[in-house]
Amino acid sequence: MTTAVPALRAGGTIALIAPAGPAALDVEKAGQWMRARGYDLRIFPGVYERDGYLAGSDKTRLHDLHTAFANPEIDAIFCLRGGYGTPRLLDSLDFDLLRANPKPLVGYSDITALHLAIRRYAGFVTFHGPMLNADLLGDKQQPTESSLLSMLRGQLGAGSELAHPVAYPLTTIAPGIACGRLLGGNLSMIAAVMGTPFEIDAEGIILLIEDVNEPIYRIDRLLTHLRLAGKLAQVAGVLVGDVAGVDNVALERLLKQTFEPLCIPVLAGWRSGHCDPNLTLPMGALVRLDAGEQRLVLEQDVVFKV
Repeated sequence: MTTAVPALRAGGTIALIAPAGPAALDVEKAGQWMRARGYDLRIFPGVYERDGYLAGSDKTRLHDLHTAFANPEIDAIFCLRGGYGTPRLLDSLDFDLLRANPKPLVGYSDITALHLAIRRYAGFVTFHGPMLNADLLGDKQQPTESSLLSMLRGQLGAGSELAHPVAYPLTTIAPGIACGRLLGGNLSMIAAVMGTPFEIDAEGIILLIEDVNEPIYRIDRLLTHLRLAGKLAQVAGVLVGDVAGVDNVALERLLKQTFEPLCIPVLAGWRSGHCDPNLTLPMGALVRLDAGEQRLVLEQDVVFKV
């Protein structure tokens, strides 16, 4: 079972790093947002840098990540944004350092590369959730913020059902119940690291997939890639997050074509990823998916209070 991480304590310090792309940050607004919720914000150097489509050099971004984990004054790590570049850091990550200093890491999209690598080589829970710039400072609607903070603060433990807003109906692609580690994230990134030491360990997992700006034929190609690589045959169930920009009828047809032969539960439409609201999900944590009843339940604590 994946190890829980320390809960975000009241009055704690949150690090802001930029492992992927750059973005203009309103520093005053970011600080106010954190203080209003009872936290201090520490902005790491790479957030201020730009190297083409990257937020600073690989060296800077890697150093920020390592320093944030190693610093005992940091209680959680938020990412500025996704974009491109996170996989460039994977073969230089100090997993011994990360394993010795587990703490909540929050992000999605390109940050999927870190979720997969940390699960495989450090073994603690990370969080597929909102990033500071586009999501939290972008005033995405609830429960974007409440979903994140309730999970990091330890208000959701083993046995808790992860609530989904009723305004956004879910779709049961294939009914059934499955238990397994929730793992995955951005579909393009899952496919991009295939064939590397950081590819997804799909045995018995509940696979999370989401994506943005990919036409339906590319989603088809990505899912086919995972199928031909033998990954889909290993999963226990599938939770489909937001697939932005794709016609829902076409997506549902593709999902049924892909997953019905596998006879596993598949639930689609979960508001997680490049969407508003953007709900937080614990990567690597043991969950129970009931696709017929459209429920997702934590089977383990994802944080512990110290």
